[in-house]
Amino acid sequence: MIEQIKQTNRGQFNVEGSLQVCTVGALTDAERKPMVSWAALLDEAVRKPGFIHQAYSRFHNYSLGNQLLALFQCFARGIQPGPLATFPKWKELGRCVKKGEKALTLCMPLTCKRTKTVKKADGTDQEEEFSFTHFTYKAHWFVLAQTEGVEYQPPNLPEWNEERALAALDIQHIPFEDLDGNTQGYAKRGRKIAVSLIAALPVKTLFHEVGHVTLGHTDEGDLSDTERTPRDIREMEAEAVSLLCCESLGLPGAEYSRGYIQSWGQGQTFSERSAQRVFHAADQILRAGYPRK
Repeated sequence: MIEQIKQTNRGQFNVEGSLQVCTVGALTDAERKPMVSWAALLDEAVRKPGFIHQAYSRFHNYSLGNQLLALFQCFARGIQPGPLATFPKWKELGRCVKKGEKALTLCMPLTCKRTKTVKKADGTDQEEEFSFTHFTYKAHWFVLAQTEGVEYQPPNLPEWNEERALAALDIQHIPFEDLDGNTQGYAKRGRKIAVSLIAALPVKTLFHEVGHVTLGHTDEGDLSDTERTPRDIREMEAEAVSLLCCESLGLPGAEYSRGYIQSWGQGQTFSERSAQRVFHAADQILRAGYPRK
């Protein structure tokens, strides 16, 4: 799957010269915060057929970004990909981490609280507490191959459901009414989408339009998925969301999405912000289609 993965002498791994993840190996204190290029991670996922599904089938309990991040690290270190858990969780499951094994690094959201000074209506100052999410990287996870103990039977993949997802995302699937034969689907303000009854790849088109809504593109106006759609970063983002969803679930359309992104991009790559938005939107869509725990 990955032809060249090289381990460097500073705790980093490099996938074909693009993706770098800095772990907490022999680094100085100033360098200990790992850095991940999410744009490079997305680019690798787009260019590697089957890679997304491989990551999803093994690490579906984690975010898409962390799924791919974990799989890259397994390949880089020659570890068999498999179920992933922290040291305490494996112990709880009756298994222990083998001596000498190094943990995988994943991205963790941390909720932080701060206070700020605000002006009250009477002109006096008041301290007000607010919360925000901070993302950090921690080396806390081990795959099954790094552990030993009682036999472990991984749970089956949950079943994704379109109606459940649309309801959870508060998106309405409306009848298709566009008379333009080139239009495959469209997204409208008010969190509404439509897919042509004769769309070549209806599931891919559905994810594309849901992607537009989830990414907030329809807040700027209605969008149609046609052969004449302007070559805009919004289309690349929506199609990348579609690709991640289709390939994660093993549904048709991923190869078309790859060609769409590559031909419309014309050498343009995803920015870090854009890649993060794509991963977040795809995560929202996939999680929305599963039964609530």
